This record gives sequence, C-alpha cells and structure tokens, in this order.
Amino acid sequence: MQPTEAAQSRASPGVSAAGESAAAWRVTEAAPCGRWTLAVRFRDGLAGEVDLGGFLASPAVVGTPFEPLRDEAFFRQAQAAEGVVRWPNGADLAPDAMYDAIRAAGRWVVP
Repeated sequence: MQPTEAAQSRASPGVSAAGESAAAWRVTEAAPCGRWTLAVRFRDGLAGEVDLGGFLASPAVVGTPFEPLRDEAFFRQAQAAEGVVRWPNGADLAPDAMYDAIRAAGRWVVP
C-alpha cells in the first residue's frame, strides 16, 4: 500500500482558505464618525477616514444606489462586509481606491 500525500491547500495566492482575498486593502471595520464620514480599518491595520459629503451633495447621485445615503440614518447603517464598505441597499465603496488614498493622505475624499 502506497502512502498518501498530505492534503495541500488549493487556494490561489492571495486568497484565504475560505475564498476571501487576503489583500491588504480589504476593509475589516467601518463606522460612521461624522456627517457623511466613516472611520475605516483595513486587513493590514491601516486606518483612516472616508469623506462622502461632497459626493453625496452632488446631483450625480440622484437615481443611483448612493442617493439613499443622503439620509443620515441610512448612511449610519454602513458596515464592513466581505472586505468592502456596504449599505443595506447594496451600495458599496471601492476598497482599493480607498486604501491607496488613506495610505497616501490618511483620508479619502470621494470625488
């Protein structure tokens, strides 16, 4: 009888065994910290603020999934889910762009 090989991880590089990306820019925490501002933390420990005030004041958000975020009570429902900042209606933010801006300046002002 031949010995069997030990089971090896089939996960791709940069992906955890659970299938979730191990990228540093994955969001682990998100909490409102002001009017249309969030405090966020990433997988590698980097932390900073995200300012959506100008973006949400723009007429460009009318009719988009971001329009409900203008309601402060709804905005405060932001949470970190699956590595991104997400709201109950499916609106979410690009974690890689957020990470790059916060790493450079400590803050991301959403354009």
